[in-house]
Amino acid sequence: MALLPLATIAVLMVGLYQPATRTMPIAWAVAAIAAFVGWQMSPRLIAAASIRGALTATRILVIVFGAILLLYTLKQSGAFEVINAGFSSISDDRRVQVILLVFLMGSFIEGAAGFGTPAAIVGPLLVGLGFPPLAAVVVALTGNILAITFGAVGTPLIIGLRDVVFAEGTGASQQVLQQGGFESVGAYVAQIGVWAAVIHAIVGIAIPFIGVAMMTRFFGEERSLKPALEVLPLCLFAWASFAIPYVATAYFLGPTFPGLLGAMVGLLVVTTTLRAGYFLPDNEWDFGPQDQWPDHWIGSIEPGEGVGTTSGGSREGTVAADGGTASFEESHSQDMSLGMAWLPYLLVAALLVVTRVVSPVQEFLATNGVLMWNNILGTPFSEGVEMLYLPGSLFVLVAVITYALHGMDTDGIKASWSEALRNIAPAVVALWFAVATVMIMQRTGSAVVLETAPINSGMLGLLSEITADGTGQMFPFFSGFIGAFGAFIAGSNTVSDILFGLFQFQAAQQIGAPTQIIVAAQAVGGAIGNLIAIHNVVAALTVVGLIGEEGRVIRLELIPVLYYGVFTGILTLILAYVVAPAAF
Repeated sequence: MALLPLATIAVLMVGLYQPATRTMPIAWAVAAIAAFVGWQMSPRLIAAASIRGALTATRILVIVFGAILLLYTLKQSGAFEVINAGFSSISDDRRVQVILLVFLMGSFIEGAAGFGTPAAIVGPLLVGLGFPPLAAVVVALTGNILAITFGAVGTPLIIGLRDVVFAEGTGASQQVLQQGGFESVGAYVAQIGVWAAVIHAIVGIAIPFIGVAMMTRFFGEERSLKPALEVLPLCLFAWASFAIPYVATAYFLGPTFPGLLGAMVGLLVVTTTLRAGYFLPDNEWDFGPQDQWPDHWIGSIEPGEGVGTTSGGSREGTVAADGGTASFEESHSQDMSLGMAWLPYLLVAALLVVTRVVSPVQEFLATNGVLMWNNILGTPFSEGVEMLYLPGSLFVLVAVITYALHGMDTDGIKASWSEALRNIAPAVVALWFAVATVMIMQRTGSAVVLETAPINSGMLGLLSEITADGTGQMFPFFSGFIGAFGAFIAGSNTVSDILFGLFQFQAAQQIGAPTQIIVAAQAVGGAIGNLIAIHNVVAALTVVGLIGEEGRVIRLELIPVLYYGVFTGILTLILAYVVAPAAF
């Protein structure tokens, strides 16, 4: 019975290709029935847990909407055309463009907006530069894996883990964490972020090279890895330029900024170095003549027709675009400087730092404008939405400021809001029911339910006990794969963390392994699964006009998935049993 909700999601979404808007309400109903029958959870508690889940999901939706709104504002203003032109002016070498646009720019977009936006934005940019659409999708899905764990300004960890998985009453509450020396749930999740960043930084050393190598091996005229080896020094330099500030940010500032600041610093360092003439390859590499490309490389969009003309929508894994494309009008972008194009995101970064680091500002925003529901339906469950403190509100503020900064007209402003609302709409139902489902599964293990429950473990606790018993001390090796499975079926690192975060925590306790390292591996695994999540692949193919090639893309993406999964597993074992066996 504990497996039924997860099995329902897997069968409907993976086996029957049903959208999340249909799957998640059914999974919620299955979880509710299982909780009522198997754990004797009362209908009132089920309803209260569901409402709390919907309120938590609303916090995610506020962030997603703000991020998407700013993204489409920059699309409409022409800023993304200017940013892309700045990158393409550095080098016409496709290998260099992959490192700049996919690994660094893609990571920046993930850190700023998250929820599937990198592939939806970078893919069309690459096609506009002349990449085969299939190649654009494959490399765009691969390149930003290090930033996915932290998503849109830390949402998978801050909302998914801190506010859902380790909230009061989950079996991993503040009282439990205090026994491990943590003053708060936030401090514990911040430590998880540090370990996740360390795992990513070590395993991710090969990601820039893998992205380039997949392009030259599968889409190059000579079908060889040799052209990729020629830019190996640049790949390693780009990795170091990103990874060092990435880990440092996770350690000193917490899980909000690693992807965002790591990519910003990396972009600045690498572009400056390339413009100075260092690390540029001796010969420019390009694809073979277009008339020799296989038919399945090209869809309905002709490569090289320009950039910024199409986009499909952003999605939070479970957030599905409607399958169409959206037109973005030509603007006055030709008159915009590169600094002005980047200014909105620089403002976002500055405002996020101020509102998260300056205590009086942080306290004011966190305590004002809060929509709170205490003792939902007369139960111990409570939840609130801090409208002013959520990053989504800052994104909306900066979007409004951008209207004046970029001199946008009324039509452009209306179009940006229209696109943002259209793309957030499918997420509402999907996320409400997804988080409500997990909240029911978690609360079957809370004390208020166990007073009358016939068994001693909730749904997730029972599953973790069985898994820990079956894998024993080797469980840390599989932690990343479990997280990847969650993202594969849900298409979202955030939802994967919500689904399996407590499960991983309890399994680690069961075998006596450091919980923070195991949950960090879960967070890393959530990033791995995004590469092959069907909804993400479909979205990426849609925006380049190549629907129908999902199988080819997933087969190719299995290469980085297996590499990352295996080495994450090995590293997790080493960290858990050799490096920090005494960690909580």
